[in-house]
Amino acid sequence: MRVAQVNEFGGPEVLVTTEIPDPVAGPGEAVVAVCVVDTIFVETQIRSGTFGEHFPVQPPYVPGGGIAGTVRAVGEGVDKAWIGRRVITSLGFSGGYAEQAVASAAKLVPVPDGLDLRDAAALVHDGVTATALLESTGLGSGDRVLILGASGGMGTLLIQLAKAVGAEVVGVARGELKTSLVRELGADAVVDATSADWVALARTALGPAGADVVLDGVGGDLGLAAFPLTADGGRFSAHGAPTGGFAPVDAAEAERRGIKLLGIGDVQLSDEEYVRLAAKALTAAASGSLHPVIGGEFPLERAAEAHAAIEGRGLRGKVLLTT
Repeated sequence: MRVAQVNEFGGPEVLVTTEIPDPVAGPGEAVVAVCVVDTIFVETQIRSGTFGEHFPVQPPYVPGGGIAGTVRAVGEGVDKAWIGRRVITSLGFSGGYAEQAVASAAKLVPVPDGLDLRDAAALVHDGVTATALLESTGLGSGDRVLILGASGGMGTLLIQLAKAVGAEVVGVARGELKTSLVRELGADAVVDATSADWVALARTALGPAGADVVLDGVGGDLGLAAFPLTADGGRFSAHGAPTGGFAPVDAAEAERRGIKLLGIGDVQLSDEEYVRLAAKALTAAASGSLHPVIGGEFPLERAAEAHAAIEGRGLRGKVLLTT
């Protein structure tokens, strides 16, 4: 089968298309014929070698942790009724940039009839994490929420989910193209992070008390600058690091102000929780109440171009690979 493989750490060009043997399902596993592959920024960081200390992946390897497709075969102990069903699943950190992939049967999530596999794939990671974030932060009606990276794959979902529970949303994105999308998705206020005074603009939009919840999917200096915008007694989630690191928030200051700090560890889910949250996101998309934003699609053999597009940050929403 065809795969996009990383033969050495480096730039997008190290992603090359090659042939490897078809996978075989072991006990408790299923082979999925992949139709669409989700991509996330951390995959570019792993490929570059930047996050080697966090992810035990060594070349040569096939990237890709999230897929949508049809179950082709199952291993021992797996219900054969799965064969032929459309599913999404999370593989971990590798194996997805392929025509077929082996998945744990415990993490297969059926795709509702009528929901396009592209939309389903766009929810494999970001739909699950966004739904988990709303639960972990307790975001509810009347809360003021500041969303960093609001035009990205997860940010666009967070806007919609936050509005659905009655929160007041202030979205932060970079440039007119991205801020216009945030506005279209229903944010109550939009702040352009390219403005030198974006923090002051965000504070004006939030009001003097600040944000009850800050959802930081960006990290680094931007996330750190957003921390003072959190209201005393509020919640600050530092779950994103496309800038190269999570926001280095002062835990002592957070404790003094009664701010609950959450991080990437708070959205590391058991298989059961993953399936529950993924099903919830898929159901919302199937009903038309949640609309994934897909900014780019690339065939598998152009995976290097997809990574370059992700790193270039010019696209809005998700980037997907198709087989």
